[in-house]
Amino acid sequence: MIDEFAKDTLHRRLRRDREALLWKLDGVSEYDARRPLTATGTNLLGLVKHVATVEARYFGEVFGRPPPEPLSRWQDYDGSDLWAAEDETRNQITGFYRRTWEHADATIDALPLEAPGHVPWWPEPYSDTNLFAVMVHILGETVRHAGHADILREGLDGRTGLRPEHERPIDEEARAAYRAKIEQAARSAAPPPPVNSGRRQDTP
Repeated sequence: MIDEFAKDTLHRRLRRDREALLWKLDGVSEYDARRPLTATGTNLLGLVKHVATVEARYFGEVFGRPPPEPLSRWQDYDGSDLWAAEDETRNQITGFYRRTWEHADATIDALPLEAPGHVPWWPEPYSDTNLFAVMVHILGETVRHAGHADILREGLDGRTGLRPEHERPIDEEARAAYRAKIEQAARSAAPPPPVNSGRRQDTP
């Protein structure tokens, strides 16, 4: 009974956060969806591509269930799942993510939480695992990267929210006042700068 409750709870949360991540692409230009928005190149479409690839691998190879389409060998990982090549369309990447959902959902539905799996890229003794541990891991991955997407999208056009029904019109004046309040609190908490006596450091 508790296993089914845990499985259903994890699965519902995973479905919710998948949709949240994908929604962050809504209304974004092709350039803004792809361009690097951090010093390390993080970008919105790359986040979707990465999470899709990770989910396909974990709910596929780990349980001996071929993923929805061929993936490169994990041993050959080169980071190419973190950004969209110019010949990859947004529809191709989001379509791959949705097909991954279907494949992962079928794996989750077919197996009990204690079903054994093997993650060869995890160190021993953790490489032998089960469906419960993989569901927790993938939920964590999805939530983490959805959070990245939240920040990237807010930086692009100010849009925020977990899901469309939670989005509110942007009140620029209220946001500016709120930000100023936080800035003032930060400045007040910071230690004062050292007092310069005007003497040279090497003056006896």
